[in-house]
Amino acid sequence: MLRVLIPVINKEGALQAARHAAFLFAEHCVSEVELMEVLEPPDQGRASAFHSRGTLRLQEKRAMLSALNQTRAILDDAGVPYHWSRVFGPVAGAIAARVAEKHSDIVLVDASHLGFLTRWWVLNKLWRSMQTPVTMVH
Repeated sequence: MLRVLIPVINKEGALQAARHAAFLFAEHCVSEVELMEVLEPPDQGRASAFHSRGTLRLQEKRAMLSALNQTRAILDDAGVPYHWSRVFGPVAGAIAARVAEKHSDIVLVDASHLGFLTRWWVLNKLWRSMQTPVTMVH
């Protein structure tokens, strides 16, 4: 039985990864799902020049909460037991740290809303930072 980590890394959520985990759970392949919301530091990008760090963090939390709720609804409907957490920091580093902490067997990343270069960048960073298999679904 696999322990699966599903990171929510953008405002679109991880819907496809949650659907795939629900399928694997129905096939008795998954025993545990860890849903992780990753929030990057708000001081990166152009918006930090015009808005306070607190305002940017609040806007990011609100947008990510909606994505997280949609992803959680898929897992709830399928009856998949899961735990969720919120982590602040760079995407690849936060995911690698959580994999090491929870001893996850596989990472499911929803790449359906990521552009080609972003998809390649995330996958490359994850492959270099950990030994756990990474599967991108879209």
